[in-house]
Amino acid sequence: MRLTFLAAAASVFLLSAPSAFAQPPAPPARPVRLYQGRRAPEQSDRVSRKIKLGRDGRVSIANISGEIVVSAGGGDEVTIDAVKHGDRGSLDRVRIAIDDRPGRVDISTDYGSWRFGSNNVSVDYMVTVPDSTMLDVKSVSGDVRVTGVKGSVRAQSVSGNISTNNAPGVEWAKTVSGNVDLTGVANDADISVQSVSGGVRANGLKARSLDVNTVSGEITLQSATIERLNARLVSGTFEYGGALVRNGRYQVTAHSGDVRFTVTDNPGFELDATSFSGEIRSAMPLTIGGNGGVTVTRSRPRRGPGQSLNGTYGDGSARLELRSFSGNIVISKK
Repeated sequence: MRLTFLAAAASVFLLSAPSAFAQPPAPPARPVRLYQGRRAPEQSDRVSRKIKLGRDGRVSIANISGEIVVSAGGGDEVTIDAVKHGDRGSLDRVRIAIDDRPGRVDISTDYGSWRFGSNNVSVDYMVTVPDSTMLDVKSVSGDVRVTGVKGSVRAQSVSGNISTNNAPGVEWAKTVSGNVDLTGVANDADISVQSVSGGVRANGLKARSLDVNTVSGEITLQSATIERLNARLVSGTFEYGGALVRNGRYQVTAHSGDVRFTVTDNPGFELDATSFSGEIRSAMPLTIGGNGGVTVTRSRPRRGPGQSLNGTYGDGSARLELRSFSGNIVISKK
């Protein structure tokens, strides 16, 4: 049943991906570097170009096979370095398409016809943009890395890792097979992070709303400050370390894995937690039944199978709704 669920989740993810992915099925990254009998020696071609973009412009990059690295630079220019890898005949058939117009630059890999071996070519992009650029990056088979870009960032890959550093404007990061690693995201937008087969890690994330889910992997949020959290995972552990915001709402649903909250600063919370085959514990004593009620720190059996723990700590302004089928739920204070 679990395998069926994984397959269904991956199918839903792929069907919901933007139209940029509606391309012929991609080969593995850098297929020309795998030995498959006699093959012409690999060669490379470099394409370099500089384009004046201005401040607050938009840049999009779409690639089939190969990594994409984007960094922020000074000035108002976009610097593009694209390196094609493959045999000579195939390299000549693959084109780096660059469309520039006022306030926008679109970069893509044009494979032309796939019948003549051009699918044996991979392209690595190293792009430098003004730091306030709005960025949209899509890859089929390859990693995506973004550093220092302060404008809105959208990044996705079908088969590859996604990582951002000092890019506060990340709006969404999605991959089917790979990890997502975010550092220094801080904005007032609604953020969406997804991985079907891979983990999600975020350090220093501050957001009004975060929707995060993975099918096979862990979710780890460290030094976080989030007002609204909706997290779902099937096979893996969920960990939240950071502050609970007054009137914040935190919903976590895990099937096979623990749910852990390590709270650094909070005005208080109301806890509604259940686990079918795990224990529920809170380092902060919870009051059940209002003023004058009993104080507890551990779950108790409920009617039917499983454990539950419902109570209030402090002023109860934040609300935690935590569910795990076969894992423990732990609330601790740092």
